Amino acid sequence: MTVLVIVLVMAFLGALVHVIPGDPVTLILGPRATPELIAQVRSQMELDQPVHIQVGHFMVNAIQGDLGVDFVTDTSVMKLVMQAMPPTLTLAALSLILAAVFGIPLGILSATRPNSLLDRVTAVFSVSMITIPPYVAGLLLLVIFAVRLKALPSIGSGDISDPVDYFLHLILPVTALAITWIGYIARLVRSSMLEVLNADYIRTARAYGLTDRRVAYKYALRNAIIPTIAVLGVAFGSLIGVAIFVEVIFARAGLGMLVFDAIQARNYPVVRGGVLAIAILFVLANLVADLTYQIVDPRIRVRSGDGR
Repeated sequence: MTVLVIVLVMAFLGALVHVIPGDPVTLILGPRATPELIAQVRSQMELDQPVHIQVGHFMVNAIQGDLGVDFVTDTSVMKLVMQAMPPTLTLAALSLILAAVFGIPLGILSATRPNSLLDRVTAVFSVSMITIPPYVAGLLLLVIFAVRLKALPSIGSGDISDPVDYFLHLILPVTALAITWIGYIARLVRSSMLEVLNADYIRTARAYGLTDRRVAYKYALRNAIIPTIAVLGVAFGSLIGVAIFVEVIFARAGLGMLVFDAIQARNYPVVRGGVLAIAILFVLANLVADLTYQIVDPRIRVRSGDGR
């Protein structure tokens, strides 16, 4: 399925130029372009070829690592994508870690004290965070901490040679991306924990005189955390996709800014290359989550040919 999804994404991106309204060559060159220049660029983009030939060439070249050439800088799109990928991966990974560090304990505290005041406060807090889109959270954090309080830098990626400056520039965008998933993970962990805490083997453990803390953290949490692991893979892929909004808001270098600038310039090779990179990262993140899911829970195995 991973290979199939990637192939379908490449096919769609290969036909992207024909899906978007308007003539891409005219949009790129502007209304004053000469017919000779238009014909030259059209030939370079292979727009003079049938659609299926264009899609086939793009897919074959993409498999070989050739995503085309940036018309603005005459640079390899693959080179631009590889340069923009590390900042986006760093942003998504730190956001995922932050979401897990806060979301999992919140879910555990809520599940071990069901229907208490703490549980209700945590529920309101979690649902509130789930409903805040990352770009809205980014704008709010920017206004509060950068404009009003002037406590954190507002835009830019910081100087990587200065760890403190680089870290300070990460705080707001990482928090903006993590907020939604903190609430989601907290609710998921709570639901899984409550289900496991009502299982027969948990009641047996309590009957043997084990403390509630030992039962919750040693026995219940291990099984309750399994659905969360699967969601973390989806979360990582989603964070990479949503990073485009946060990177634009905070003017950070990355895949998001690369695609955003390319869309504005109608630079379709860069748009296709950037979107393909994001799609592949999303699919691979889900694949890793599925494999990890089986490692954590030995009961889950994919057996070929046995029908189970």
